[in-house]
Amino acid sequence: MADVIPVDLPSLDQPFSWATRAGDVVCTAHGPVRGDGTIETGDVEAQATLTFDNLRRAIASADLTLNDVAQVLIYLTEVADMRTVDAVYRTFFDAPYPNRSTVVVKALVVPGMRIEIVAYAAPSAT
Repeated sequence: MADVIPVDLPSLDQPFSWATRAGDVVCTAHGPVRGDGTIETGDVEAQATLTFDNLRRAIASADLTLNDVAQVLIYLTEVADMRTVDAVYRTFFDAPYPNRSTVVVKALVVPGMRIEIVAYAAPSAT
């Protein structure tokens, strides 16, 4: 079983952990969750910035940095949001970038939520 990593993000009363560690690999998933547990449903730039900031916080809780992220999976509800998400992504990650896949889905769990991500990190991934 994976070890749960304590992350300073709100409990959403759902059956998941913000981050877990299995061996050296940290697994984490995020959306635009504010510190009070509400979801940002405004423009995609604000949602993406909050989502990637939540990722940064979770990775830091595992004593890693975004340079240790090996893979990012991005789920978007609008293909037109890709350019904006790419711009935000570049403010959080430097080249060489993590491996990445982007999928456009019909909807996410919360109405108005336009982005969700999954990331995997390990020490010295870059």
